[in-house]
Amino acid sequence: MRCLLWHGRRMRRSDVCLYLGPADRAELQALIANRNTPCKLVWRAEVVLTTADGSGTFEIMRRTGMSKPTVWRWQERYLDEGVAGLKRDTETRARHRFERRVEGAPRGCPRCPGTSG
Repeated sequence: MRCLLWHGRRMRRSDVCLYLGPADRAELQALIANRNTPCKLVWRAEVVLTTADGSGTFEIMRRTGMSKPTVWRWQERYLDEGVAGLKRDTETRARHRFERRVEGAPRGCPRCPGTSG
């Protein structure tokens, strides 16, 4: 079960409570324990686990070295998509711009044999 509670009339991010189900908690702990897990995925799992353990945003920032918006991003991504959302990287606009530029570039080099240019 995933839920996020906001306390008080104003929605303050410092009052976030995240409840993890046993299956999600076990999967996140397994990701952290696995030495082959990429560091960025370990950080994301740590954000979710420390939030579920009751730590505030500043404590999570201190433990992981992430900025406040980054902590919030991964909390929201977990709530929206679960553990699968933490594993997925989104495409950035800069990456799309680069791919368009490369696609529009001329094919081949005039100085390289066997290529047209």
